[in-house]
Amino acid sequence: MTCRCNCSHGHAALSPIEALKDEHRVIERVLDAAERVLTEPRIDRAFVEKLVDFVRNFADGCHHAKEEKQLFPMLEQAGVPREDGPIGCMLSEHEEGRQYIRAILQDLDAAAAGDATAGRVVRSAIAAYIDLLREHISKEDNVLFEMAERLLGDFEQKELTRAFERVEEGHGDRHQKYLRVAEELQQRAFGPTHQPARS
Repeated sequence: MTCRCNCSHGHAALSPIEALKDEHRVIERVLDAAERVLTEPRIDRAFVEKLVDFVRNFADGCHHAKEEKQLFPMLEQAGVPREDGPIGCMLSEHEEGRQYIRAILQDLDAAAAGDATAGRVVRSAIAAYIDLLREHISKEDNVLFEMAERLLGDFEQKELTRAFERVEEGHGDRHQKYLRVAEELQQRAFGPTHQPARS
């Protein structure tokens, strides 16, 4: 799998776990942008709508889908428990994130129109989503993904790479589109000359 997340690894190809970590770095840059925009006095509806679009189609629709449909079942086959284990925890947090996104959309119209109560709800949901995803990414990078690299041999990792490639091929250019959306969100938050820190 080639690196398409504008990372600094310099690798011609990534393992499937490295590819997921690369996507984490993209998501973290978007979270940084959202946190910055949250400090502004008014709700920027266009920004929030683009943020939700990114979350639903990249963070959830692409990244989490790879984990839920490909990585997690493979880890279960390798003996990692789903219930009362790290997989169940990650799945629960994925759903919690979706609940925050629904809460954001439910009150966004009123918040953008100046309703102070709705504005607080939207800000609170965005802030909670940011906190959740940062902690979630840390758990995956430092616990679940380390476990995956220990448990999955070369054959399983190649199968996982092929599965990820099929996911992306089925979505056309969606991956590249949302890398551009991530950059747009960063530029809105930090300005056009902002250069995000590379991992």
